[in-house]
Amino acid sequence: MADQLDLGTFVERLDHIAIGVADLADTTALLELVGAEFRDGGDYLAGGFRWSQFSLPGSMKLELLQPLDPLDDQHFLVRFLASRGEGVHHMTFKVTDIDAAVARARTLGFEVVGVDTSSATWKEAFVHPKSAHGVVVQLAQWEDGKPTSGRSFQGVVDGLYRF
Repeated sequence: MADQLDLGTFVERLDHIAIGVADLADTTALLELVGAEFRDGGDYLAGGFRWSQFSLPGSMKLELLQPLDPLDDQHFLVRFLASRGEGVHHMTFKVTDIDAAVARARTLGFEVVGVDTSSATWKEAFVHPKSAHGVVVQLAQWEDGKPTSGRSFQGVVDGLYRF
């Protein structure tokens, strides 16, 4: 198979691990334990969730996700929390070419869902956990940049930043 590309050809790095939580405010001890430094966050209204991202020692990041409406049993995070409880939701791999990465993942036999390439700044797809050993794998393409300045973790918890 030397003439075929593996998915690693398109992967720049494992960018972050995302944890689904019921309430971001309850995570401060964990964040302190792992030496997390706040980067960015806010309410993603179209997605129905509040997120916050942190830099960890080294180059990894940690992301926390909280549903905006904990009673919406159709929302992916509410379903996740109801079935599994709080914990690791997905791993995000930064890729150089989302279309090529999705095509290659499918060629390798993975079930790819949630492909969204409609944004010029963020393109994503998910490898279904049933075909990835129980783990949701997010493949995403974006340009690295600096975190939004002027935000704070407490401001995210309080719902001050919406987009």
